[in-house]
Amino acid sequence: MTVKSIHKSDLLGAVASGLCMLHCIATPLLFIAQSCSVNSCCESSPAWWSSIDYLFIGITFFAVYQSGKNTSRPWMKYALYAVWTLLSLLVLNEKIAFFHISEWWKYLAAISLITLHLYNLKFCHCSEETCCAV
Repeated sequence: MTVKSIHKSDLLGAVASGLCMLHCIATPLLFIAQSCSVNSCCESSPAWWSSIDYLFIGITFFAVYQSGKNTSRPWMKYALYAVWTLLSLLVLNEKIAFFHISEWWKYLAAISLITLHLYNLKFCHCSEETCCAV
């Protein structure tokens, strides 16, 4: 794996997490005209729009996997997986409504994942291909 591909996974993770957060913010705004109240979690939104959440979770998992596999910081792998797991659980909880949790936790997890990817991108500068390997 080249150093460029390591950086690409962090960029992909940061962008995908950011788009996921924008998707979550935009959902209530886009469907408010359809009488979407805050408590109904925008159940009137189309299925294709709601399924985008799973696409983002898949893309961000791939980015976390690649970044965690090649980071030079041992704690970064665990931090990436922990925040990704938290974000995934929050998104799934929103779908099944098991617990009532504020939307802000989901945004905080997405911002944390973006921050971790950008930190990993900035501080894993390697001159050789193997220096970022765990």
